[in-house]
Amino acid sequence: MVHLTQSDSCNISGVIPTDHPSDLAVEYPIVEIFHSVQGEGYHAGIPHVFIRFGTCNLRCEWCDTDFLTFETKNTIDILGEVLKFDCKRVIFTGGEPMLHDLWPLHRLLKARGYNLSVETNGTIPVPEGLIDWVCVSPKDQMYPNVRLEQRRGDELKCVYVGQDLSMYEELQQGFKHIFLQPCYMETESVEWNGKNFAETESIVKQNPSWRLSLQTHKWMGVD
Repeated sequence: MVHLTQSDSCNISGVIPTDHPSDLAVEYPIVEIFHSVQGEGYHAGIPHVFIRFGTCNLRCEWCDTDFLTFETKNTIDILGEVLKFDCKRVIFTGGEPMLHDLWPLHRLLKARGYNLSVETNGTIPVPEGLIDWVCVSPKDQMYPNVRLEQRRGDELKCVYVGQDLSMYEELQQGFKHIFLQPCYMETESVEWNGKNFAETESIVKQNPSWRLSLQTHKWMGVD
């Protein structure tokens, strides 16, 4: 965690005259904040600052995040970490970021010229105007009784675990870009994951409205 001095805090909170004191005092559960290249989906290859939130309302077996281990940080601390990097693209990810009121962070980051994206499971609606790029990765292939509330956005990214893609026929009409991604399990063997990659590639060839998404950051060995 970055510990800011009183002078640092004043500099961060005083640069933008519209910063509201109540926004600067909001706290969030944060797993990590880091600068990396987006490894999957539409923006693969583009550097971003990732703000990974703790807590989630689902428990997917392939999740690679310990979202129950986090630090409580206020927005000044979060800004202090984000501003360390020469990058104006921020991704809210998790866990499930939409469990939290993101408007304070929205106001503080947009006032400083940041482009905001979110990666969400879609079970909680994304308020209009909050996010510049909405990526929904639905988990209804694992949770058929969980209602998907966010049915429109920029990017639909589905993890393939053998489900029939016809289940997304109506949903994909609300998105500009449609991706299918192999289920990657760090606890499984190279052979096990390789089989999933091959099956997903085959499914995409049979369904040309979908694009293949690979988690290239894992192949590179970076976050």
